[in-house]
Amino acid sequence: MYLAKVIGTVVSTTKDPSLGGMKLLMISRLDLSLELVGSSEVAVDTVGAGIGEIVIVSNGSSARFAQQNKDYSVIDAAIVGIVDSTEFVHE
Repeated sequence: MYLAKVIGTVVSTTKDPSLGGMKLLMISRLDLSLELVGSSEVAVDTVGAGIGEIVIVSNGSSARFAQQNKDYSVIDAAIVGIVDSTEFVHE
């Protein structure tokens, strides 16, 4: 899992049936300073996140378990939490 910021929405009227009814958001990974790093990606929103929010993202096969359809899904990234606060200890 990693932290990301929601930077946009994705609308797709034609998609794999396993994505039917799912909200898709564009996200970008965050570093320890909560700055955007790397490229963006599309994630399924399972928690009702919105643009500008910092979220927890699950990747790979575990992301499929965030949705009800666990038998078959093309999901590779799922937003599984909205971050209220962060605290880092620098040693």
